[in-house]
Amino acid sequence: MKRSVWMLAAVSLLAPMVACGQDRAAAQPSARVAPLPPRVPGPDRWATEIAAAEASARRGDRRDATQRAGRITAAYEQGGARNSDEYLSAGRAYVLLGVGNAQAVRSALAAFDRATAADSTNFDAQLRAGELFLEKYNAPDARLSFEGILRRSPTDAKALLAMARVEEFEGKGNSMSTARLSIASDPRYAEALAFVAKMHRDAEAYDSARVYAQRAIDADSTSSAGWSVLGSMAFLNGDSATFRKALAAVTALQPAPAPFYTELAEASVRQRRYTDAVALAKRATGYDSLYVLAYGVLGTNQLRIGQMDAGRAALERAFALDPFNLWHKNTLDLLDKMKTFRTIDRGRFRVVAPPEEADLLALYIVPLLEQAYDSLAVRYGYKPPTPIRLEFYRYHADFSVRTVGLAGLGALGVSFGSLLAMDTPNGRAKGEFNWGSTAWHELTHAFTLGASDHRVPRWLSEGLSVLEERRVGRGWGADATVSYVIAMANGKLRPISQLSDGFLRPRFPEETQFSYYEASLFCEMVEASRGAAALPAMLKAYRDGMDTPGVFQKVLGKTPLQVDAEFEAYAQRKFALTIAAVRGATPNDSSGGKFVATMREAVSKMGSDRTAARALFEQARAMFPEYGGDDGPSWYLADMARAANDTARALTLVEQVTSRNETAWEANMMEADLREARGDKAGAIRALDRLNWIWPYDPTVHVRMATLSAAQGDRARAVLERRAIIAMGPTDLLDARYELARALRDAGDIAGARRELLQVLEEAPSFEKAQALLLELRGK
Repeated sequence: MKRSVWMLAAVSLLAPMVACGQDRAAAQPSARVAPLPPRVPGPDRWATEIAAAEASARRGDRRDATQRAGRITAAYEQGGARNSDEYLSAGRAYVLLGVGNAQAVRSALAAFDRATAADSTNFDAQLRAGELFLEKYNAPDARLSFEGILRRSPTDAKALLAMARVEEFEGKGNSMSTARLSIASDPRYAEALAFVAKMHRDAEAYDSARVYAQRAIDADSTSSAGWSVLGSMAFLNGDSATFRKALAAVTALQPAPAPFYTELAEASVRQRRYTDAVALAKRATGYDSLYVLAYGVLGTNQLRIGQMDAGRAALERAFALDPFNLWHKNTLDLLDKMKTFRTIDRGRFRVVAPPEEADLLALYIVPLLEQAYDSLAVRYGYKPPTPIRLEFYRYHADFSVRTVGLAGLGALGVSFGSLLAMDTPNGRAKGEFNWGSTAWHELTHAFTLGASDHRVPRWLSEGLSVLEERRVGRGWGADATVSYVIAMANGKLRPISQLSDGFLRPRFPEETQFSYYEASLFCEMVEASRGAAALPAMLKAYRDGMDTPGVFQKVLGKTPLQVDAEFEAYAQRKFALTIAAVRGATPNDSSGGKFVATMREAVSKMGSDRTAARALFEQARAMFPEYGGDDGPSWYLADMARAANDTARALTLVEQVTSRNETAWEANMMEADLREARGDKAGAIRALDRLNWIWPYDPTVHVRMATLSAAQGDRARAVLERRAIIAMGPTDLLDARYELARALRDAGDIAGARRELLQVLEEAPSFEKAQALLLELRGK
């Protein structure tokens, strides 16, 4: 099905523009169309009627609102507007008629533009134009509108709040500070207070959120935004009395409170309570069958919990009502594409993948997930409902669309509980991605979310997932990097009690990735100091409705500030040697200190004085012994030792890389070669196995694994590797099937070997090796 998105560029007043899908370039905005000049000055004839129409819309009386708006637009289209205020009123009327009507949206924007041209001081028209752009997902033009106001009136509270919303939409970390500027300009601006309350709520800073929500209500008791934020927090925290109070207040303002229940649904999504979000969004659509936001939240979260048909239907409805929504368009296009995917059911797991990769990926991922499921169930005392659905995407843009609706997401995988999604290993270049650790990470979320009834904060759930990766022992999981330790040395990391903001509103590009690792270190500290039961106890406390301060006090026996201090001391002790080595001359010096300087000098001497280079690399390794990067001292020293034929030394050094770097393709290949040359077949198999989890598409690796496994007597692994070769579509498929038959024979599966040989001989009756093996099997 082909879908077009009506992109709201300024020129799109007169004609639609076919939009981008996830793999196509977006249409570019053009200059504004010059509006007509005002005709006759005078009062706004439609001021009373448009105010009444908008009041009806706020109450949920859509019929009265559209009837009134229709009368205004009919008069406007027949006789035009006489002044800026009338253009503004006409635009406001078109906005009310814009549900499912792209032309009305474009007409609204045209009217706002003409209102501004007629009177450049009509900030309300500029503000509404910008809000319309943002409502229709065009942040760049929205920003231009608000910047135009702020250049002339830098303290305009409404424009500042609008700019904060643009920054939040763009994912920038300064939206909170911009919103605070709005409040500073107007301390009783209820919408700004409610916005800040919502941001605190999403960061799970509930005490601050309550303060700002109450300030919004105190400033304006009719602030549905303030009541909605207060009600959503009450719902999330099980405060039934406050929830009933908020619901009563909102219902008095809007008898059919679809926006209120949609806000509850969106707040539930923030806390990863996707099933609750579906139920709440359904309730919202029951109150208002034309409320676009509710259908979008409903469909998106039905897809997240595996209700694929229902989710598609809800998003089709949402897109019909709002054809500007690129998120919904992309997701619907992706669902069309997924009709070609293969589904492989394997007991507790259901793998959905592109047909050309499904067999290969399922061979490896299902046994891994079975192992993970059993170990995690013991650790957390919880079993997620099965089957667990794992979706693979060949193109990262498709995975990104599946997750958030747009291309560009930086993550490699995502978990919605019993539905996981991730890139295929082919979705990234070789050596950039470990698909095994990603799958283990995402499955861990299914356990920590379920064990906490989806109440665990994101930072802790991510920390536990990274910790569980490291437990596997294949070098998986995040480890300390030079840039992380520099950030620690320079005081750029957030304290544990504020770590949610590191995920939600990162202040610099690497902060989100740093937050994953920092959270995992916190989990390590808790387990080391309080025992293995402490982390599951924290999940149980969240499940019982406690907030983070309460959980810290109950399980750790400390306040958040005390936990922050304990963790800071722990991290400083753990990395004391390295912090000293990377610390610069000033607190803002991020050059990497003596460690980076030594590495640079060592690299520069490799061509001229390898002895001096080796000594410098040794110095650097002593400064940062934990570092396993493929640009680190251990890797350089291992390569130099191999060149000198010191294989024992090379093995010791390369293990420093492979045991800490989950994507180290060249280092694992070196280890496999060194071990095989030294007769250590089992060690070589372990290294080759790590290569498969980095990039499983190298047939030479599978052949080596099959041969070595057979030599070690691991017949089952030899069969697995022969099946993998066939799944990749080898050039000589008949010979690959013959080799699989031999492996099956050696494993004692005579019937399976015969089936493979019969398929070979059906296509190549004169294949002598297959004939001979079949005769041998008949003899058995």
